[in-house]
Amino acid sequence: MVKHLPASVKQLLTLRNPHPLPSPPLSRVHDVLTKTHSDAKNRGAETGWLVLAACTLLTINRPPCFGQLYRYVTRSELNANFRNVSLEAAVNRAAIIREAALKSTIFVGVPRVILSLTALHEILDEDVKVSLRKATTQRRVTPENIEATVTRGRALWNSIYTPHADKLHDKLGSYHPDFIAFIIQAYGTVLSPLPGVTKTFSDASRIDDPDQGNLSRAMGSIVGIACLRAEERVVPQLTSHVFGLLKARNVENQNEEDKWLSSDEGTEWVIRTVDEILDGVKGFDEHKAKL
Repeated sequence: MVKHLPASVKQLLTLRNPHPLPSPPLSRVHDVLTKTHSDAKNRGAETGWLVLAACTLLTINRPPCFGQLYRYVTRSELNANFRNVSLEAAVNRAAIIREAALKSTIFVGVPRVILSLTALHEILDEDVKVSLRKATTQRRVTPENIEATVTRGRALWNSIYTPHADKLHDKLGSYHPDFIAFIIQAYGTVLSPLPGVTKTFSDASRIDDPDQGNLSRAMGSIVGIACLRAEERVVPQLTSHVFGLLKARNVENQNEEDKWLSSDEGTEWVIRTVDEILDGVKGFDEHKAKL
């Protein structure tokens, strides 16, 4: 059994900037969140804002900022010790944040999601922590549900990529025979809305709520846009998921927020708001680099 790293390996792991970049002062993060949230509230787009803010902060690997997002949506002031919302409202918002993080795995990978979820878990109020769904997973693939999962994943794939869905499916499959199967299953298990009721910013949720954190089809596209915009240099994939949000306007029984977010104006707002959060947080890096 290996209990300790060899000294030479341990030294190597300290090189090449191994740690997340330092986060801006919380007051700066709070100001960025306040400005963008106020704009979102005026537009009736608070759920979209919460999702895109979570995914942006996760992708640029600022775990303390990710945790601060929960405090921001449950406190009236920067350093307030007590919530200004009910337990049920706090649970709902925490569940939306962690669901957005889970969906981000498809776009930015597991390591950053682990770091951000760790930061969120550490900052959650204890009563919220115990009220979030824990023991049971709704995403375990079994012989009984695999067909429905794949069908759900392919339906989302078609919704995003039509009229090029079949061509792109076969193209990615030609790169590796298991690649497209993995993507379709990931779309079905993680990116798609789960069966049931989807949640919005103003909803409430309890520990026995089976739909805790469930995000709509439009919100799934916002996850993709926020992650890929923040990740940078992946414009073909970003463009695909921008189209995906625009095509979400065809989903039946959309709520008013999703209708607006999937409009031309709403989609532009999503991209611009991601950029505003990026500039607010990453601008701190550039400022420090000049000092």
